[in-house]
Amino acid sequence: MTNDVSTGSTGEAMLVLEDGRVFRGDSFGAIGETIGEIVFSTGMTGYQETLTDPSYKGQIVAMTAPHIGNTGVNDEDFESRRIWVDGYIVRDPARVRSNWRSNRSLDQELAAQGVVGISGIDTRALTRHLRERGSMRGAVSSTSTDVAAILARVQAAPSMKGANFLADVTTDTTYVVPAVGEKRFTVAAIDLGIKGMTPRRLAERGMEVHVMPATTTYDEIVALAPDGVFMSNGPGDPAAAEQAVALLKQVLAARMPYFGICLGNQIFGRALDLGTYKLVYGHRGINQPVQDLTTGKVEITSHNHGFAVDAPTEGTFETPFGPGRVTHVCLNDDVVEGLALLDQAAFSVQYHPEAAAGPHDAAYLFDRFVDLMQENSVVSTLRQAQDKPSSTDGGV
Repeated sequence: MTNDVSTGSTGEAMLVLEDGRVFRGDSFGAIGETIGEIVFSTGMTGYQETLTDPSYKGQIVAMTAPHIGNTGVNDEDFESRRIWVDGYIVRDPARVRSNWRSNRSLDQELAAQGVVGISGIDTRALTRHLRERGSMRGAVSSTSTDVAAILARVQAAPSMKGANFLADVTTDTTYVVPAVGEKRFTVAAIDLGIKGMTPRRLAERGMEVHVMPATTTYDEIVALAPDGVFMSNGPGDPAAAEQAVALLKQVLAARMPYFGICLGNQIFGRALDLGTYKLVYGHRGINQPVQDLTTGKVEITSHNHGFAVDAPTEGTFETPFGPGRVTHVCLNDDVVEGLALLDQAAFSVQYHPEAAAGPHDAAYLFDRFVDLMQENSVVSTLRQAQDKPSSTDGGV
């Protein structure tokens, strides 16, 4: 989670893991040294979206696909204002970029943004090591060959457990993404590290999306009078996001419709008094099978998470807001991938239905949010009518 970089000529580089394993290769991107949690992503495409996903703050990402950089970098596919990964690991970087939308090479973009990388290592061996030993801290260095000194710095670095990066990735001020076509709803979207595609997917369904800082208060949400509240993906340990959990408890107590993605799912779980835990090596990529337990449908989905919610996958469980249930599970390892309350309009998923660069199997979840807000509006209107005193009851 530290980064000391400069630009310069390419040369040798090394990757040092906290358990002492060393991989030697070539520098890729900026020259320097970076320390973070080493994780792997199984996506075969969409590397630009991966690099610019704020959920990767604090992590050095290894790509399992061997050939990365073929299509270069363009100015349209950024998911946020910058690259967020703390380091990048690839096996065979493309020597020539080839795409009509490309503006520059991946190596040039990494160097320009100060992202230290390494290429030419056996990423298959690295991935197998992480699957067996678990994600761990590590360093990529193209400025030092002193393994013992690098290892000491790695072992002194903070771990991902307990990390809170929300202040780094959230927006400073509220901004609005207008509804596409007729405005149907107003949504308060709490930015915990939101990807640019998410408010676009909401806006396409008639939502005027107010993207608000992670420090937003309940009173500020009430002042907006939204039809629903959304919490985004984001980096770090959900157990350290106490302010977001407290805010969501107030939202749920007021029975506002809620939809959460990724970290927003973990925050939802903690607001329901469930625990969260760190996965051994996490789920990262765009090819993860998930089953929707409410329909039986299996979806291929996009993931980026190292933590998960601890909840029973069968039956219901009690929460401060009535009964809840697990709605989605990962078919690879039965990890909880979705939650919902049964007596009010609130649900979340662990994966990414906005899914740039794909797949789009789970896009229906945005429609489910629309349905919940519509149903909640109808119920609220009926309740107001029932509560309003009639003239026969002495009303005016």
